[in-house]
Order: sequence, then structure tokens, then C-alpha cells
Amino acid sequence: MNAVVGRDDLLLVTLDTLRFDVADDLAAAGRTPELARRLPGGRWERRHAPGSFTYASHQAMFAGFLPTPDRQGPHPRLFAARFPGSESTARGTYVFEGPDLVSGLAAAGYRTVCLGGVGFFNRQGPLGSVLPGLFQEAHWEPEFGVASPRSFEAQIDRAERVVAQLPPDRRLFLFVNVSALHQPNWFHLAGATAAAGDSRASHAAALEYVDRHIGRLFAAMSARRRCFAMVCSDHGTAYGDDGFTGHRIGHPSVWTVPYAHFFLDPGTAP
Repeated sequence: MNAVVGRDDLLLVTLDTLRFDVADDLAAAGRTPELARRLPGGRWERRHAPGSFTYASHQAMFAGFLPTPDRQGPHPRLFAARFPGSESTARGTYVFEGPDLVSGLAAAGYRTVCLGGVGFFNRQGPLGSVLPGLFQEAHWEPEFGVASPRSFEAQIDRAERVVAQLPPDRRLFLFVNVSALHQPNWFHLAGATAAAGDSRASHAAALEYVDRHIGRLFAAMSARRRCFAMVCSDHGTAYGDDGFTGHRIGHPSVWTVPYAHFFLDPGTAP
């Protein structure tokens, strides 16, 4: 990452609440072709989330603790704060000064931009202002939120404007928290109703919705130069698994998440 930071633009996309098993099944079945053609080998890597809900997980990720491979480590990290004794800081790790990656990249000359999704990014109160407050520029509007059936399209519209307005020589770190997978997601499944509620099927339909549009985001982020992209979930969620529903619980459906990183070459087609 020491060769990447300062040369390439950076993109971090968290597909909020996406379960690994749903993501993996859809990739294997060819139901998310846009994502699959970017994933190494066409499949997601199975990892463990650094937290069981959005706030905790993003605090960890912004400190450099991205989801951890689900096998014994230590696993060298892409980014790490400088502190003694870190077993996951390796020669290729980009080490930043300060407590978080966002300010570290800003100090390295990046424009840091947050496109919020779920409530922890809505800036409508002190708690919803902590995470977006790390960034030089942060955007949230109701159309980005969990109740909007076209939330991801609205986020991409804003991302395209952010990229277009940036000076050509300024590097960009763009973070997008995708709210479409989070409940409520029943409206992404054809024929579903609010009364029926969310399900694994509607969760999968929401991921298919994201896949239909994510090519636009990749195209925008590779329009100026090569981009290093990290796409993952912050945590999963339970749909009746072993009697559990929701997240912020210690269940494998919550802790097991999909992860991938890859380069987007200039001129990436949508």
C-alpha cells in the first residue's frame, strides 16, 4: 500500500449488513455479474467483521482494522496507525500518524469524502455526526437512507458530482456506506409487501439492486486515474437463524462477512 497511497485514488464501499452466505450464493449463481467480474476469481473472500453493528465496525475500519481473514493469523493489514508491538503491521502496510485512516490520508494530500447511508451517518444528532465528522466533506440526505428504494442510485449521483468537481491533480479517498441491504429491504423483492417484512430473499434482491448500479460508481472512481477499491460488509444480520433476528449479536450470520479489494483501471466501463 505504500506504493498505492499517494499515486492512486482510494474507494471504500461498505455494503451495510450484507451476509457472507447470501453474497457468496449470488456470486456463484451469476446473479451479481458486475461485482463478480471485479472480485478476484469471481468470488468473495470469507472474513470476520471487526464489529457486530455499524458504529463499532466502522470505528474499527477507520482505524485500519478491515475485516479479518477467517483463518489463523497474524494477517498483514493494508493500513495501520503507528503504534509499537502491532503484529499485523508489515512491510507493505501503509502506516499513518494519528488515530484514524481518514485523517491520515488527509495529511497525505487526499480529499476525504463520506457518502453516508444508515443512521450513524445522517448528521442529525451527535451520534450520527461522529463518523462523518472524520471526513473533510460528508454528505447525507433522506434519499441515501434505508427507507429509500433508490438509495444507491442517489448516492452514485452524488459521487459522480464529487469526482467531477475535484481538481484533476487532487487525490480522492471516497467512502460510501450503502444502506440498501439494511432493513427495511422488502421493497427490493418483486411482489413483497411491508406486512410480510424482510427476508433472506429480499436481502438478496437488495444486493442484486446494488449490483445493477455499482458499475457507475466504479466508472466514476476510475475516470481520472487508477483506483484501489475495497468492497466489504461491516457485519451481517440474522433472519431467524437459530432463533435470532437482526444484528449486534454474536451469531455467525453477523460476524461472517464478504470482502474483496482490487484495482479499477482508468476508463473502467460501467
